[in-house]
Amino acid sequence: MPNIYGMLDVGRTALATQQKAIAVTGNNIANVNTPGYSRQRVHMEQSEPTRSDGGQLGRGVQASREVQRIYDQFLESQIVTENQNFGRWQTQKDGLAKVELLFDEASGYGINNALSMFWGSWQDLSNNPTGHVERTTLVANSEIMAGTFNRMAADLEQLQAETDYAVQRLVDEINPISEQIAELNWKIASIEGAGNTANQYRDERDLLLKDLSEKIDINYFEDGDGFVHVMVGEGRPLVDNVNAWQLETRTNVTTGLHDLYWVDSAGTAQDITGEIDGGNLKGHLEVRDTYIPDFRGRLDTLAGEIISQVNTLHTAGYGIDGVSTGNDFFSGTDARTIAVHTDIQNDNGLIAAAQAVNAPGDARNAAAIAALQDAATIGSSSFQGYYASLVSDAGSYAQESNIYYDYQSSMLRQMESYREEVSGVSLDEEMVNLVKYQNAYNAAAKMVSTVDELLETLIAMT
Repeated sequence: MPNIYGMLDVGRTALATQQKAIAVTGNNIANVNTPGYSRQRVHMEQSEPTRSDGGQLGRGVQASREVQRIYDQFLESQIVTENQNFGRWQTQKDGLAKVELLFDEASGYGINNALSMFWGSWQDLSNNPTGHVERTTLVANSEIMAGTFNRMAADLEQLQAETDYAVQRLVDEINPISEQIAELNWKIASIEGAGNTANQYRDERDLLLKDLSEKIDINYFEDGDGFVHVMVGEGRPLVDNVNAWQLETRTNVTTGLHDLYWVDSAGTAQDITGEIDGGNLKGHLEVRDTYIPDFRGRLDTLAGEIISQVNTLHTAGYGIDGVSTGNDFFSGTDARTIAVHTDIQNDNGLIAAAQAVNAPGDARNAAAIAALQDAATIGSSSFQGYYASLVSDAGSYAQESNIYYDYQSSMLRQMESYREEVSGVSLDEEMVNLVKYQNAYNAAAKMVSTVDELLETLIAMT
């Protein structure tokens, strides 16, 4: 049969258990807006019963030593996977938006307008081949067109350099995160190895894994000792137990851009640029190494064909004096170097509008050059048709990346919302729990007070 002191012990453990539950509930409420926080719960169970004449008799309640972390490991893994896809398309979207902006013709200062002015000036010259105004205007519009090509090529080159710098900066951000994960591995394993919980450190580590996955695609798993192992590329370790491997960038002597290297334990660096499949790094690498070189190459092709085909006709024609011939109209070979030849700039009389020697008023060569505007000069396309396809592709690629970005954003939002339902803090629920544990605490205190009165009565009887 239980004695009065046993009843007092039941009250004591009830007070301690409800107090612990109130403390955990308060911690949940305090962290309602903390990123990555997983709500916690105290698991209560009956204390070991005692035997009595009537059988077993309960001895109250006790809280398990471990504070439960409400957490869905599979969901967190999905979030990490989707986050690396999100990082890729977010970065690619931003990069291609800048590329698209370079080919924006809405302002009227793009290549399309410059080409129209250039061909129009040749047409005007064919109508008045000896006109000083027409020749001066042709040189000016040709310089505008060449300058537009120069500027666009320089802008693409600058955008590529900025993207290359972003790759370097990302690597500088990835390495400290890897080191922090390795440090948290040690803390978690040490604490949990002693039989305690490391919920806060686990939340911090999950948040770092999510941050890391947005920057670079990773694979990871947790072993039985609580260590997370993180791999990048083709299974190369980035974090292993308490060790973190370093990534670095090195200049490619051919391209002048920076390749990504993984450094092994012996200090040997291995190029893993081609192994990256997700995260911000993948987005930057695609813009830097695929899209920008494609647009630069096509822009160079356009400028190079204009230089070649105009010069071919121009060198066969004759200047205003009827005898000067063999003069190039353009110098340079591509969009970066195209320019009106200095001889033409210094003397517009050298512009070869005529096809025949000593033929005043002959404008056949100017008309032939003007006719290049509508001719199938690059494959089956005209110069402006070829440029229009380039502009169209810039918009198409940007739109495609936007679609993928919107899809990944939606997927990630849904998963984050589900995570909040599973692991997030609901203030309504916590306030209900707080009242529930408070009432239980007050009841336990009342029981202790009642037992105290019983003891006083008992003592008074002696």
